[in-house]
Amino acid sequence: MIERATSPANIQSMLQTLRSVQAQANGQGIADIQGVQSADKPVFASMVKGAVQQVNALQMQASELRTAYDRGEDIPLTDVVLGMQKSSLAFEATLQVRNKVLKAYEDVMNMPV
Repeated sequence: MIERATSPANIQSMLQTLRSVQAQANGQGIADIQGVQSADKPVFASMVKGAVQQVNALQMQASELRTAYDRGEDIPLTDVVLGMQKSSLAFEATLQVRNKVLKAYEDVMNMPV
């Protein structure tokens, strides 16, 4: 699963999705600005939920690998360490995104009207 999430094809797919969302954001109309969304557009909350679920899955997988290694199963230590590092990196990236979103929210809320 980790290899699938970090495959070049998946990364390219995510970049393409980000570019299309950016293009949509640059050309959005008045209705979108007022909060009316069309049915085919992804909702920000669902995108965030999906990202958090992916990070959680990575952390659970790393935990399972570590537990299996501790029990003495035939799992290479390098796989355990790699899984832990991937989950740690995913968590740190999610934390940084959260911090940026909160900072942007605070900046918007502190803008004079």
